[in-house]
Amino acid sequence: MRKVRWGVLGAARIAMNKVIPAMLQGEYTEVAAIASRDRAKAEEAARKLGIAKAYGSYEELLADPEIDAVYNPLPNHLHVPVSIQAAEAGKHVLCEKPIGLDEADVRRLIEARDRTGVLIGEAFMVQTHPQWVRAVELVRAGKIGKLRHAMGSFGYFLKSAENIRNVREFGGGGLMDIGCYPIKTSRMVFGEEPVRVAATLVRDPQFGTDILTSAILEYPSGHCIFTCSTQVAGNQSMQFFGTEGRIEVEVPYNTRPGGRERLRIDDGRDPYGSGITIEELPACDQYTVQGDRFSQAILERTPPPVPLEDSVRNMRVIDAVFRAAETGQWVELDAAARA
Repeated sequence: MRKVRWGVLGAARIAMNKVIPAMLQGEYTEVAAIASRDRAKAEEAARKLGIAKAYGSYEELLADPEIDAVYNPLPNHLHVPVSIQAAEAGKHVLCEKPIGLDEADVRRLIEARDRTGVLIGEAFMVQTHPQWVRAVELVRAGKIGKLRHAMGSFGYFLKSAENIRNVREFGGGGLMDIGCYPIKTSRMVFGEEPVRVAATLVRDPQFGTDILTSAILEYPSGHCIFTCSTQVAGNQSMQFFGTEGRIEVEVPYNTRPGGRERLRIDDGRDPYGSGITIEELPACDQYTVQGDRFSQAILERTPPPVPLEDSVRNMRVIDAVFRAAETGQWVELDAAARA
């Protein structure tokens, strides 16, 4: 069986600790090279993970004719320029979320994709994780009646000035890093685009990044309400409420590699949980699944799991949340833009 030969751009923590080890287990993925601006760092990463090739620059890796695709986990402000560079080198690209700094940024990437003919997709692992595939399936089947609202939170505590998540010009802050998840998953489960958005946020006086952001997304069928924070005790939750019940994705985002994730399905008969049933999903690693699905898209020349058209829509909502918080007004998302 042919495998897609992957190169990794940079030795980011998410790549080293989560994505690369998972992709090494893939049925359709082969991690063949890693690059860093520091050759010694790339060589150390390659030794640690058993990767055959190490490069001292991104350009060297992109020039390697034996690399079919690249995974881009670089800081947010480098997602689009380096992904364009990779596309122009003829490499398919799986780029970490958020894929750009704003909607216009993603549109630049679409132009590069269309010009070069490669596949480019956003690394939202929730799109292909079996628990989210099942949650969408249950809602579509009417398991909780008519979906009316979603509610979520996502947070951690990080107050280091050196960390890129706290550097505003690098695309840092809570909304970009983790608020993008309840936006993405609510769009997935509703199967719609928000009509308008309201929001409020607090910025760190030192960093200038948003450290506490709350938003209301108004969909044609209902509402999503979420809060994200980078200066709060670690937490994550996502629930979907319908006219006949609710679904809770127990660990929505940082799932356990090889773990069996669970959906809690409540028929709402009482507040004590007597109407709750638990559905356990098969064990998997969400990053293995993500890599394999993208590799299959390359091999079969089909759209990636999260195409850039979806990324534009998600980034448009992120932009709207920022505008709503800054103005204190609802921000409308017109029908033409939502299409």
